[in-house]
Amino acid sequence: MPSLASILALAAPLMVYGAPLRRDANPTDILVLKFADVLEQFESTFYQQALSKFQSSDFTAAGFVDAQVPVQQFTQIQADEASHATVLESTIQSLGDSAITGCNFDFGKALDDVPTMAATARVVENLGVGAYLGAAHLISDPVLLTAAGSILTVEARHQTILNVLSNGVSIPQAFDIALLPNEVLAIASAFISGCDTGITPNQPLTITNTGSVGPGTSLTFSSPAINGSTDGFHCQMLVGGMPATISLPLDQCVVPDGIEGPVAIFVTSDDQPLNNNVRDRANQPVVAGPTMAFIDTQKQLLGQLVLAASSNSGSDSSTSTTTISPADATSIISSASAASATAAPTDGSVSAGNGAASPSATDSAASASPTDSAASASASAAPESDKTVVEAPGTRNVATGMSANGAITVNGWQDDQPELPASN
Repeated sequence: MPSLASILALAAPLMVYGAPLRRDANPTDILVLKFADVLEQFESTFYQQALSKFQSSDFTAAGFVDAQVPVQQFTQIQADEASHATVLESTIQSLGDSAITGCNFDFGKALDDVPTMAATARVVENLGVGAYLGAAHLISDPVLLTAAGSILTVEARHQTILNVLSNGVSIPQAFDIALLPNEVLAIASAFISGCDTGITPNQPLTITNTGSVGPGTSLTFSSPAINGSTDGFHCQMLVGGMPATISLPLDQCVVPDGIEGPVAIFVTSDDQPLNNNVRDRANQPVVAGPTMAFIDTQKQLLGQLVLAASSNSGSDSSTSTTTISPADATSIISSASAASATAAPTDGSVSAGNGAASPSATDSAASASPTDSAASASASAAPESDKTVVEAPGTRNVATGMSANGAITVNGWQDDQPELPASN
């Protein structure tokens, strides 16, 4: 008996694209679909090989609090990518053409260990998002465009998961980076051989710096296209939402402040910024790239729940990291928030003019965990009144009398107050 998954896979072309299927597709539309299919094969194979190679112990050794957290996510992502490939290949066939076959995918050192694999997966998913976003203007058929958009949104969900699993900000930017097919292949072609996508890739570009990249890092590069004088060459940093790249002389390519998340970096032969709009982006001055860098300056609680090492990032370097469960991680974070609230200074933090509290550690803890802050406050001071009576949350207090500690008299709302005389 066929499984639900197999039935959905067979029905997907009709569900996504509608019937009847047409056979007069624009050749550019077909080329985009074929290219997207190769990328989906690329992504699916990457996760398949990673899941086959690494054991649960490899994930816990890499710092994950529970191996099943990344394994479940990678498994789901792999299934999504395989489904995308199946649907794309069926659609290409229905439009009277054939999908590209014979591609070999060799991920080499990208699968050396779990941290390297997770970092590569983050690049892979950003490429997927950038590829669909950058190819949108090339698709003329609105039905195909809508269907491609439905894949793009799922790729973006994958991207968020991979950001969290890499201890980065889950949603670092309000806008994503669009990449043209030749730009995508500047990165992906290093892993793909044995097939012709019909697209000439840009020359590859590699960041040669060791360690993490952050604000103030002076970047250095290597590329087969950079083999002589670099006079006049510039690095171009493309960030989501910016109208154009940040253009800097190649020998002064320093990451500026204010960038968070993925950055696509090009090397060009002049100083003219590249347009963020892929339709109008110049390709002639591009010497090599892009390559992807991730600027991670902020840490979020999600990362602390997933990675044991991140919850100890502020501790002494000699302290060993042990594997803990998600429940333990939650408890540790809650305790830390409560401790911060208790330790915060209490004098001089309130303005006498308007009663507004100035920024303090207490405010931060309250913002992060209102429940913990309330619990801390309860532990440090007795309640002002145990006679508070309200008709509903947020409504008037109808209690009267002394407070529990005898410090104040509570005068609540009285229904028997004399009515004011009616005005004439």
